[in-house]
Amino acid sequence: MSVMPKKTRHLLDPELAAVEQLPVISLTQETLMAVRTARAQQMEALMPSWPAFPDVDVSERYVSAGGGAPDVRVLVYRPKAADGVLPVLLWMHGGGYVGGSASWEGFLINPMVSAIGCCIVSVDYRLAPETPFPGPIDDCYAVLKWLHDDASALRIDPERIAIGGISAGGGLAASLGLLARDRGEVHVKFQALLQPMLDDRHATADYEHPFAGEYLWRKEYNHFGWSALLGHEPGIEGVSPYASASRAESLEGSPPTFINVGAIDLFVEENIEYARRLIRDGVPTELHVYPGACHAFQGVAPGSALAKANDRDVISALRRALVPVTR
Repeated sequence: MSVMPKKTRHLLDPELAAVEQLPVISLTQETLMAVRTARAQQMEALMPSWPAFPDVDVSERYVSAGGGAPDVRVLVYRPKAADGVLPVLLWMHGGGYVGGSASWEGFLINPMVSAIGCCIVSVDYRLAPETPFPGPIDDCYAVLKWLHDDASALRIDPERIAIGGISAGGGLAASLGLLARDRGEVHVKFQALLQPMLDDRHATADYEHPFAGEYLWRKEYNHFGWSALLGHEPGIEGVSPYASASRAESLEGSPPTFINVGAIDLFVEENIEYARRLIRDGVPTELHVYPGACHAFQGVAPGSALAKANDRDVISALRRALVPVTR
């Protein structure tokens, strides 16, 4: 493993300096299982240090995906004091489409449940390359349909269903918003896309950014993640927008959208462009670009001013979308 180069050090927020000490890993088909194992061990070691949220109840459920696919594991977060029907956020975890787990993002989800008073359902969708497109989006849609169809039993409001996620999960959320729009079976009220992985064309050799993508999620990882999801080289013709949301010809009719990203995140340009297209297509859109922030900055320094700004902005947007104003 090599030491992270420092060409963008002058742009990195000082509170995120710890990211410079992280090694540059090799993410390939041969190393994937070892990377997954190391990441799981790291997360298990971190979990005891996460703030406790005794006001939030977490339960495990399994949702039928149909069509012979395995049931989808979900974690259901709900305020313990909640009485009655709640709005719900369907959440998709990050991991470049090749890693991650619904169990690893409690540090993001618990504060949202506690502050907003909503239910959040986190999806353990199948990972690539073992399950390429459309498997992961099919899992997410199955859970979305379950939330809508079984809303009464789940004590959630079918008219207040939002979707969201971070990194690859944000990309899945964007694609899920398009799929829900096109199928017309479930109305999605809002989508929260945190540093989403949206455009496979930015994983090709033709795409370069001199001041983004040095930290945590690098271009070579992006190429591997997209290749694993698609089952072929990224950037070729014919990629579905339900795999790579930026491929959609039109974003009109997408759910009202919140997008945030760091200014030195590899995804910064595709995120800004997606927001621009949403606005151009008449979709209410809120965009935040955080100076000095790299990919996954919330996990790098959860107590930093940038992480607190992220939490404030995301919670505010979701609260406005899901919690009616009482006068």
